[in-house]
Amino acid sequence: MAHNRKKFSYLAIVAGAVMLVMTFVSPPAFAATGDDSGLSKPILALAAAIAIAGGLIGTGSAQQGIGAAGMGIIAEKPEKFGQVLFFFVIPETLWIIGFVLGIILLLDIL
Repeated sequence: MAHNRKKFSYLAIVAGAVMLVMTFVSPPAFAATGDDSGLSKPILALAAAIAIAGGLIGTGSAQQGIGAAGMGIIAEKPEKFGQVLFFFVIPETLWIIGFVLGIILLLDIL
């Protein structure tokens, strides 16, 4: 278990360093074409990916506890299914918001 955490930590550090370098040094393939949009396309794509991933991770972590507790409630009182389903679906708005924000960033609407 500790070995996996170390491996993940090194991977996160390397990925962060690569993103930092790519922020300041853009290769010619990703260089701006002369328009003054503020952010280049690779940075917008990275921002969209982070927005979508953040929404998905947030949804998963929220539904983790709600699903476990909901199954216990349904096991004891099956008539509470509708109420448990409602509370289980509420965190789904997180990934929808992340997806919409990602599309807004990719289409360069902001």
